[in-house]
Amino acid sequence: MSEAARDTDAAGSDPRVEAEGSDARPVRRGLAPLISVRPDGDRVVVAVRGELDLDSAEPLAQTLRAALGASVAGVDLELGGVAFCDCSALNVLLGLHEQSLEQGKTVALRTVGPAVERLLSLTGTRTLFDAPGPHAPRPDGAGDAAGEGETDRGGVPAEAPDDGALEDLRIEVVQLRRAMQTRPVIDLARGILMASFGLSVEEAWRVLVLSSQNTNTKLYHLARDLVTAVLGEPPADAVQEQVAAAVTKVRSEAPST
Repeated sequence: MSEAARDTDAAGSDPRVEAEGSDARPVRRGLAPLISVRPDGDRVVVAVRGELDLDSAEPLAQTLRAALGASVAGVDLELGGVAFCDCSALNVLLGLHEQSLEQGKTVALRTVGPAVERLLSLTGTRTLFDAPGPHAPRPDGAGDAAGEGETDRGGVPAEAPDDGALEDLRIEVVQLRRAMQTRPVIDLARGILMASFGLSVEEAWRVLVLSSQNTNTKLYHLARDLVTAVLGEPPADAVQEQVAAAVTKVRSEAPST
């Protein structure tokens, strides 16, 4: 195997070795999630523990791309120790899946915790990571799948996808990636409105929608302007006025307590 993939630390803290067998490489402990990489035959296993959010998305993506490039058949993910996972991390996983298709490889889940399982289920992307192979996806802590052959839930041997099915998967991944690329920014903008005006989740979303409609601005672009404003570049006066008007309207519609 070529030069092995390196471990990643988004926080840049001092390295601390995590023992995951003799083939495991050093990982760093800090605010960033723990990410370790190890070879396993013709595949590379990437194990993650901690929280996956916008800050850790790029370091995670770099590690996964390196692991995919270093593998022969693909990457297996151990995500049973992930306590939190948002849409930015999901976008990274979808990007890895798309890259694996282009390289003729697969990305499969070995273990998955409740946080990741819920996000995959809600977005309908769970089956994208159920690649055929000896390691069937299973909940964290469960044993290896019984039986030697790959079967579906009815016990019938699963058939390999044909070219048409693979093309459908590629299209689905591209569409999901486009959708997920905008979600982290929108979530950040909603959080800014909640903190700035004391709004609930639903109220902040309503303010975004109203402001988008009244300024004839796409929701993502409006959210991006609000996030940029936190960095010191205020949005246009018209946007500020419409956001304030939307906040007033949403508050007036809220039931009195």
